Amino acid sequence: MSLILRLTGTGGAQLVPVFGCDCAACRRARQYPQHRRRPCSGVVSYNDAVTLLDAGIPDIMECHPAGSFHQFLLTHYHMDHVQGLFPLRWGIDEPIPVYGPPDEEGCDDLFKHPGILDFSHTVEPFVVFDLQGLQVTPLPLTHSKLTFGYLLESAHSRVAWLTDTAGLPDKTLTFLRNNHPQVMVIDCSHEPRDETPRNHNDLNTVITIKEETGCPRVILTHISHHFDMWMMNNPLPEGIEAGFDGMEIMLD
Repeated sequence: MSLILRLTGTGGAQLVPVFGCDCAACRRARQYPQHRRRPCSGVVSYNDAVTLLDAGIPDIMECHPAGSFHQFLLTHYHMDHVQGLFPLRWGIDEPIPVYGPPDEEGCDDLFKHPGILDFSHTVEPFVVFDLQGLQVTPLPLTHSKLTFGYLLESAHSRVAWLTDTAGLPDKTLTFLRNNHPQVMVIDCSHEPRDETPRNHNDLNTVITIKEETGCPRVILTHISHHFDMWMMNNPLPEGIEAGFDGMEIMLD
């Protein structure tokens, strides 16, 4: 059974193109739709089960009709990762499990008025749980709100989903070093900087993480228009590639 991860959004909260911006990257995205970036999100398919990674796409109900997926797996409760849940919760489908960190505040009134969303499935750092045969390990990240990445693991495949974060906590770095993901999808919002910016990685930080974990394939997401513009004129290091909306990663 193959594990398939599809990137449904690879942008940050600004998206690409950015409203009102006339930089080269935004002009390109307006002219060529394949360069547009929606809110950072993904879809995991394994063992006939479909899991939505984050829910920041506003029209999530049109993209994923009732019955087309089994659960949500949330990294955190910032608006650009959960805004699609607000209209969906008032649906009349069966309850939908929502797995995510134990954030007591959530986002706005989602917890107070959950509708068909079942937020009781809180997860804990490094405590493995099962989603229809897929083993999932929550990994603490470094962000302004309680945020988890996840190691998604089948019998023969390991994929790490690591957004949003600025660097990695030591325990998460050690875990990844010891568990050898074949692919790492990681936040990289910024072009190379002298220091890691607050809340989101720059390329230099990602390069260091790749070296320290030994991951052979690193795919960048949560990409800003500034970083897109930098990549228009600069190559990425070997083993690191920019994700794009609609990209599929398949592991047997």
